Amino acid sequence: MSRPLQNKVALVTGGSRGLGAATARSLADAGADVAITYVASADKAAEVVKQLEDKGVQAAAFRSDQANTTLAPPLIDDVVARFGGLDVLVNNAAIGVESGKTIDDPSVDAAALDRMHATNYTGVIAIIRAAAKVMRDNGRIINIGSGLGSRAGRPGFADYAATKAGLTGYTKGAARDLARRGITVNMVQAGLMQTDMQAPSPEVLKLMVSGLAIQRVSDPAETAAVIAFLAGPAASYITGAVIDSNGGYTA
Repeated sequence: MSRPLQNKVALVTGGSRGLGAATARSLADAGADVAITYVASADKAAEVVKQLEDKGVQAAAFRSDQANTTLAPPLIDDVVARFGGLDVLVNNAAIGVESGKTIDDPSVDAAALDRMHATNYTGVIAIIRAAAKVMRDNGRIINIGSGLGSRAGRPGFADYAATKAGLTGYTKGAARDLARRGITVNMVQAGLMQTDMQAPSPEVLKLMVSGLAIQRVSDPAETAAVIAFLAGPAASYITGAVIDSNGGYTA
């Protein structure tokens, strides 16, 4: 088996389940040692670590709440101390709240939306800033976005869309800043998939699927394969890109 990420160290945030776990497995299959983060799912994180170790790589899980930006530098320090360096950062951790509620809905939980902005946007930026200081040359940063960041498509997703659209802009700026060191920074806009993230109502989900060119919910492994490609040497000339893996939502 080809292992293009042999001797590389990867960090996948939110790696205890869903797309994060699938990505961690794909990177391990490519030979990388993998660190993952989690907030509350310690048992699930431990199971993912075991799955990764069974693939013959080193793995570890770190508890870190991405909404608290002060935790980003110590997280990166802990990963580097454990593995000896950092080559790949996948910013996957994100939350979705108040799905389908419009901004003028009196029942909207503003505090929950603020936490989502902190988790999905400012928390990601804090991790990128901390990682950029220590990442080895020719590294990879891959941010996980959403088709909603390019096209809201329907009411009730303004705040979530804003977190992902903002991250797209930061991806492009970071790509310019880090290119001199051979570090690439890209965005993968993921689509509907089978994860533990809060799902929209059945009615909203049906509408969302109807708007896709490929009208089905995806398997996380499909998008994890795209992420693993961007993490590898074959993607060395791709940076500042926004790549859709969302069934044609933005087509």
